Amino acid sequence: MSFQTLVILPALTAVVETPRRAQLQRYMMKLSHAVLGVTFAFALPLSAEAATFDARFDTLTGAAPAVIAHRGAPAYLSENTLAGTELSVRQGADWIENDVQPTKDGVLVVMHDGTLERTTNVETLFAPRNGGYNVADFTLEEIRTLTVDSQSHDYPGFTPSSENPFRVPTFAEQLDALTEYNATYGTNVGIVAELKYGYDPVSNQKAIDTLIAHGYDTPDKAILQSFSHENVHDAAGKLAEMGLTLPVSQLGGAALGLDGQFYIDGKITLAGLATYADALSLTSGSITEELIAAAHDLGLPVYAWTFRPADLNTAFAQMAQVIEWGIDGIITDNPDYAVAVVASYEVAPVPLPAALPLVLAGIGALGLVARRKRA
Repeated sequence: MSFQTLVILPALTAVVETPRRAQLQRYMMKLSHAVLGVTFAFALPLSAEAATFDARFDTLTGAAPAVIAHRGAPAYLSENTLAGTELSVRQGADWIENDVQPTKDGVLVVMHDGTLERTTNVETLFAPRNGGYNVADFTLEEIRTLTVDSQSHDYPGFTPSSENPFRVPTFAEQLDALTEYNATYGTNVGIVAELKYGYDPVSNQKAIDTLIAHGYDTPDKAILQSFSHENVHDAAGKLAEMGLTLPVSQLGGAALGLDGQFYIDGKITLAGLATYADALSLTSGSITEELIAAAHDLGLPVYAWTFRPADLNTAFAQMAQVIEWGIDGIITDNPDYAVAVVASYEVAPVPLPAALPLVLAGIGALGLVARRKRA
């Protein structure tokens, strides 16, 4: 953002002494949705003198956890579309996570499922092939005729700028669009490309070559990830041979073994994975504070997926714990909520007397909670 902002109750966390920021957030979550709505709607610029609060996180770098928009913003607009990508950029995401897989003629398109019927209108235009609607059974020309209709095409106050915002984009089109959005909105949003297929060295090379051709060839611009351990190993090896430093992240789940070591998908230890992978993208239910600490000791950032909060109150409830633990990235269908939660940890204190009315308002709200609790 171009200026620091202040929100009432999060600002109170920078003024009132508590053992941990999470303690106050637990009070915040007890307030009604109406109070929360007013809280986060009320914002004002801070002076340069006020914006000196240095928020530190327990992430690997000490920076704020990244907000990673999962398939764009599927809580609001159809997933893996240019419209969803643009809305995510507008909502403040740091990264856009998209899935890529090859068509019948070998072109990488942005699509999560291995089949087309859940997210597109393919059944109204084509008969089944080989008993279904597999992406790999359709050419790019055929897929271009489809409309992604898995979610709404409307979001209040937002009109997509691209010509075909709800068509299945190629990976190349997605990167070009993201470059355009970054230029338009003055952002530096990167791409997290999930290799959404089984072991396929040819498609891995195509994904890498596409990133390079479109200027996404540095760690601040692109991350590759996959559930396939073979794809992660292969992509990491290819990047090393090419002299590129793009991170490769292993998707999956973690568990503590009987030997006291953490294993990913029961296949490999963190130490073993760290010999070739650069990061972990793990299901949130498998993440613990001890796991994050162990990964950080090996130089591995940890990204948690997938957060789908119904509202801002739920977002705090879901995300606050992993932020306290030191999570490096939050993968979410609701980038706007994640941005608000992370921002509440970064807000600068307001010098008195300017802060006094806000502090008193926050104390009054907490007092109301306390009285209700005693009652």
